Amino acid sequence: MASRLRRWVAAGLIISGAFAAAGYLYFTAFSPDRQRYPVRGIDVSHHQGKIDWRRVAADDVAFAVIKATEGGDHVDDTFATNLNEARAAGLAVGAYHFFTFCRPGAEQAQNFLTVVPRVQPMLPPVVDIEFGGNCPRRLTPDELRSELDAFLQPVEAQFGKPAIIYLIGEAMDFYDAVMPVRERWVRSLVLHPGHEKWVYWQYHNRGSVDGIEGPVDLNVLQGTPSRLIELVR
Repeated sequence: MASRLRRWVAAGLIISGAFAAAGYLYFTAFSPDRQRYPVRGIDVSHHQGKIDWRRVAADDVAFAVIKATEGGDHVDDTFATNLNEARAAGLAVGAYHFFTFCRPGAEQAQNFLTVVPRVQPMLPPVVDIEFGGNCPRRLTPDELRSELDAFLQPVEAQFGKPAIIYLIGEAMDFYDAVMPVRERWVRSLVLHPGHEKWVYWQYHNRGSVDGIEGPVDLNVLQGTPSRLIELVR
């Protein structure tokens, strides 16, 4: 009896291990259908360290959205280098701002516009709204909408195009109903979002790209290369 039980336990462990290995391989290798979503991109910040952008560009990456600022005074110290080197490597480039609940939207807009140059074509600016990594304060939906409007108005006026909103997790559940009508950047790891109401889809948060040591977020664009060109104008 004990011998039979050991065999069942061993078989169960083998099966569990096989499922775990299959799940890991699926996660690491997942990539959306290239026929349907041919334009690939990444989003980066100082967490990626020094990036070899020419190698990145050669690894089927067409665009990069780069962290510029956070809150009213924080600047990502790799932004300027990443922006210039990614552009020089031939990528379409854009910048994003991490929106904090502890500073007025107008101050955050000023921080972003001071740091992000608008002398060359760029992808639309992105505002990142999430609870993770944010300050403890939670704005009411009406407060968030007011502060977000104060951020978007000067930023969009300077860029001459609508911003893109990245809203995820609990923040999406809490604030989605009051969001202004803008194109969205959605996050759905290794699963299709289930709809096509997005401009970028972040499908991986532990991806691998040549030229970057360690994991990086992977994205696809909704559309063809001509759509990417339209966004940059």
